Amino acid sequence: AFISQSGAMCTSILDWSLQANVGFSSFVSIGSMADINWGDIIYYLGDDPKTKAIAIYMETIGDARSFMSAASEVAFTKPIIVIKPGRTEQAAAAAASHTGSLAGSDDVLDAAFKRCGVLRVNKIREVFEIVELLGKQPLPRGNSLAVVTNAGGPGVISTDALIGSGGQLACLGDDTMAKLNDLLPSHWSHSNPIDILGDATPDTYARSVELAAMDPACHGVLVILTPQSMTDPSKTARGIAEVAKKVGGAKPILASWMGGQGVTEGREILDEAGVVTYDYPDSAAEMFTYMWKYSLNISHLYETPRWCAEMRPDQAVDVIIANAQSEGRTILTELESKQILSAYSIPTVQTVLAMTAEEAVSAAESMVLPTERVVLKLNSTSITHKSDVGGVKLNLSGPEQVRNAFLEMEESVCKRFGKDAFLGVTVQPMVDMKNAYELIVGASPDSQFGPVMLFGSGGILCEVFKDKSLALPPLNSNLAHIMMEDTKIYRALEGIRGNDSIDMTALEKLLVNFSHLIMEKWQFIREIDINPLLASSEGLLALDARVILHDSTHMDVDGEMS
Repeated sequence: AFISQSGAMCTSILDWSLQANVGFSSFVSIGSMADINWGDIIYYLGDDPKTKAIAIYMETIGDARSFMSAASEVAFTKPIIVIKPGRTEQAAAAAASHTGSLAGSDDVLDAAFKRCGVLRVNKIREVFEIVELLGKQPLPRGNSLAVVTNAGGPGVISTDALIGSGGQLACLGDDTMAKLNDLLPSHWSHSNPIDILGDATPDTYARSVELAAMDPACHGVLVILTPQSMTDPSKTARGIAEVAKKVGGAKPILASWMGGQGVTEGREILDEAGVVTYDYPDSAAEMFTYMWKYSLNISHLYETPRWCAEMRPDQAVDVIIANAQSEGRTILTELESKQILSAYSIPTVQTVLAMTAEEAVSAAESMVLPTERVVLKLNSTSITHKSDVGGVKLNLSGPEQVRNAFLEMEESVCKRFGKDAFLGVTVQPMVDMKNAYELIVGASPDSQFGPVMLFGSGGILCEVFKDKSLALPPLNSNLAHIMMEDTKIYRALEGIRGNDSIDMTALEKLLVNFSHLIMEKWQFIREIDINPLLASSEGLLALDARVILHDSTHMDVDGEMS
């Protein structure tokens, strides 16, 4: 079935389908969805026995909850493929003007699609290519591909496309390599891509593909043929078709018979055998990666977050929120924010509030002085980014430094923002960050999907590096781990260059607890972030936290909404 918000797209696709001999169980143009939504149509097509897959051209998602609910249910049995323009600001503006409604964040949309089992593609042709592929080949169990080719150039091109789209080359085992050495000429590539050279016979092709497919590290095989003087495209295709039968649907086999009329018969032979062929090897490699991403998305449907029975936040969280709202505040202090995190078993650095310079000295002395150092941070209900206004003093080593730092901060803040902006300081021990990574964990609202979690590289440069992953709460440990894996810093967290791995299980649990905090208190909390969250082999520690409340929902001290 094909559904589109663009009428012109419908007419174009329909005209193309007549030439390509592609049929549709349903063909729907829904425009701006004034009286119907995606959920209605997906549910209907999910119950339609003639519909085997659902392809969507989407400009706006409309009722996000309806879409998520329907897609999550139908995707178990029928692939849902979406092409959604608007990845750039200019395209998003054009889509909004076309449909008359606002488009949400594109990154959030990607996270939502992953959560409900929907595969998003980038090109119109990919919609129908992936539908055909999913209908003919089994899903891969991993993203490692073996490439068998009779020419080096196409192998290199396919490798670039594979890696660039999120796949990887399979690392063939010693047994497979030994058998290939016995089979192939001495000057074959001796690596993956498996370049079997231009004079490869049909039998050599078939045996090489079979060996690659049998390797446990290989999750799929791409066979590339370029027409050369000693090449028999048709006979080679028959051999690959036989191998596909032997593999028996255990692993996907894709093919790229490059050329024109000379390879047409070979393509037809492969198509009849269920081996999907592509004109270009880079397209084939990208299709394999799409298959793997679809497989991952479907696996997310089986992840059911459950409430952690051992985590029972006390009434202190509700009291903090109620007190702030009774004072007309929407910004919680750092101390209040950390108290909320602690209630959800998220470790925070020791923090003491000091209203005067002498209280700051006393707190520092009882904490770590004189042998170690402390940090003073501005305590304010109106200033959230403390470092931007000189509201953070580091490496204070004695009573005099603590006293002077307090007085300097008080004078500077009061002069720039008034006395009401300075409500004392918090005193904290100076934490050794030498072997620790700075992370950020946060949540903010999306206009269509509600609360969205963020995880990634933290610190003052987090907005520069933009290494982040988004997810829709709540999470379980598997979903939390997937969220972690989607960032670049994940590799460092695993341990590199002699550094030990951090406690991944503890980080997963922290993300799960944070997601439950969001779900429980989102009617009151508008934004929340921990930055930085220090992560090292010794543990996790929230150094700073920020919570901003909604200004329209109120809670009394007994935890009742009003």
